[in-house]
Amino acid sequence: MPHIRISDVFKTYPPQRRGGDPVAAVEDVSLEIERGDVFGVIGYSGAGKSTLVRLINGLEPVTSGSIEIDGVDVAQLPERKLREVRQGIGMIFQRFNLLRSRNIRRNVAYPLEVAGMPRQQRAARVAELLDFVGLADKADAYPEQLSGGQQQRVGIARALAAEPGILLADEATSALDPETTDEVLDLLARVNRELGVTIVVITHEMDVITRIANKVAIMERGRVVEQGPTYDVFTAPRTDTAKRFVRTVVRALPEGEALAALRAQHDGRFFTISFTDSGASEARVFAALARAGVDFNLVHGGVDDIQGRVYGLLTIAVRGDEAAVRSALAGVGAGVTVTEVAL
Repeated sequence: MPHIRISDVFKTYPPQRRGGDPVAAVEDVSLEIERGDVFGVIGYSGAGKSTLVRLINGLEPVTSGSIEIDGVDVAQLPERKLREVRQGIGMIFQRFNLLRSRNIRRNVAYPLEVAGMPRQQRAARVAELLDFVGLADKADAYPEQLSGGQQQRVGIARALAAEPGILLADEATSALDPETTDEVLDLLARVNRELGVTIVVITHEMDVITRIANKVAIMERGRVVEQGPTYDVFTAPRTDTAKRFVRTVVRALPEGEALAALRAQHDGRFFTISFTDSGASEARVFAALARAGVDFNLVHGGVDDIQGRVYGLLTIAVRGDEAAVRSALAGVGAGVTVTEVAL
């Protein structure tokens, strides 16, 4: 049984003006998230991804469809039962949402106070969490005394206080600089790896997905347009939306004026060479061309790391016989695709 199963879900809001049409925020979304997944949901602003998060934790009701957590349809639960389900779901936010009047220790303790946990047990749990997120020495500090990355780590500690099985991260790194983003993503990976928490990451940043998500769904205008294992979606995107996101992290061939500038600098015919980690490598591709006596220059691209796996997308300018090029590359290994760039 999937940890989270979303089936044929629609969320529609009333018209924004009299006589207008209802606003569809989520349309016919179906996803299965297995226990222990780090599942990324990515889309541009207005894609419906944040609405989907609110539906998962029951903060908003679905218009139709079902959302099951461990086989229980949360869309059909009365509020009292829904509150019980929410106790098993942690949430972290873009703007941290810490209580400014409370120090760090009391911020982390807040959900435990609400749950009625005894003081001594609560204190032990808070100390354990602050140590886990590397902020044991900041227990008496206040949010404004911490950096953004530290505040987000407090948010993660607070979200883990009640030992949830699911953690929802809604644009959790969008307000952070790149170095701090890496630290927070490393912590989320630890949460998943060491605590076994299923994580749903909502983001518009493709490099966040490549860092920690083993699966991804791409949303556009309320619909899921593509989904699957992160590596598969990134190395072979099918939809235009997926291809636009992939281009933000994979160094694809330049287009338009950039491509014209490369052609002006390099003689010969242009080929793109893509390869996966199933046998080929950048060094093997170049060695095969050299052995065949093909004169070439690397003009664009490189090798990317996606979930610890290699994906290469290179553009080369070739001077020589096309048959020799294709013959050389045929023996490089599985997973190589060669495409000539049209003039």
